[in-house]
Amino acid sequence: MLTLERFEEASEVVKKVTLETKLVYSDYLSKQTGNRVFLKPENMQFTGAYKLRGAYYAMSTLSDEERAKGVITASAGNHAQGVAYAAKSYGVKATIVMPTTTPLMKVNRTKGYGAEVILFGDVYDEACEKAYELAAEHGYTFIHPFDDLSVATGQGTIAMEIFKELPLVDYILVPIGGGGLATGVSTLAKMLNPKIKVIGVEPAGANCLQESIKAGEVVTLPKVSTIADGTAVKTPGAKLFPYLKENLDDIITVEDQDLIVAFLDMVENHKMVVENSGLLTVAALKQLDVKEKRVVSILSGGNMDVITMSSVVQQGLIFRDRIFTVSVLLPDKPGELCRVSGVVARENGNVIKLEHNQFVSTNRSAAVELRITLEAFGTEHKHQIMEALEKEGYMPKLVRTNI
Repeated sequence: MLTLERFEEASEVVKKVTLETKLVYSDYLSKQTGNRVFLKPENMQFTGAYKLRGAYYAMSTLSDEERAKGVITASAGNHAQGVAYAAKSYGVKATIVMPTTTPLMKVNRTKGYGAEVILFGDVYDEACEKAYELAAEHGYTFIHPFDDLSVATGQGTIAMEIFKELPLVDYILVPIGGGGLATGVSTLAKMLNPKIKVIGVEPAGANCLQESIKAGEVVTLPKVSTIADGTAVKTPGAKLFPYLKENLDDIITVEDQDLIVAFLDMVENHKMVVENSGLLTVAALKQLDVKEKRVVSILSGGNMDVITMSSVVQQGLIFRDRIFTVSVLLPDKPGELCRVSGVVARENGNVIKLEHNQFVSTNRSAAVELRITLEAFGTEHKHQIMEALEKEGYMPKLVRTNI
């Protein structure tokens, strides 16, 4: 059972391995939403995510015999690092099964803590099945990444810390994958203040808990599709489901595009790298239909590899109209390219790339195509550049941007 006594015990236990992640007031997000928004930066933990809390507390509850068998788990990355770190702290052998799609950084960091890593399956659920097989075959002790009440208790220590810093908090937004974090946080939060609102946030392409609550029972999605790999779960925890039904006040779903924009917000305004799953609660703020409330968004992790980061930044700039590509037709004669670039320069546009296609028409002297990829200050500036080109008679058309 999840009891206040166990949450208090866990809060003391996890202090041995966690950093103090004090709330960060976000002036930018507060102005955007009309609320007082605070961030709980669990992306700053030793392992880059909150998962160390649940893994370490669960490890502390095992018997000497269970630890001696060695532990095994399945994870898309953050729980893997948590278990590996906890196992190293206790001198226990750890085996981790991770989906083949797991970012390389998470795989390497898990190995760096001394765990044996096995890559299997495309999503977490397939990796989990493999982990259960190996546990049965070798007698390992299985530590579930979310559907375990000890793990959920450890994750819930986040709520204890939030209340100590911000006793009058009105709303807590918590990411949901399998539901361990949401179970711990919502259950303890309601114990401490029954009037508080706890909102779960899922990716729109992996909304397994939302669908389960609609059905009144745990259901499995036929597939998941989201860039939030840490929350790409088909089935929520069966042991956790009753707690989630009782203690969550609502569930918000977030599209991948909103996560990309939220990443830019965090980098530019808070100088923090937060992984896509950790950004769910930031992206959900604009869907929260309240004003002048004290809102805490839990940033669950920051383990993002550089290649993914680069892709997200580029896409975010495109979504924000900070980068766009325009196609213009112009006569194939000397001076035309200079004329076009002059128009762009007068409007303070920055040319990133030019593509000159002489074969768009059989009559090259009448028209060739010039594709210009530009950097702008935003939507208004983009329209300003487009209008300037149109006034010069170029009839610009927006086309897909490929950087």
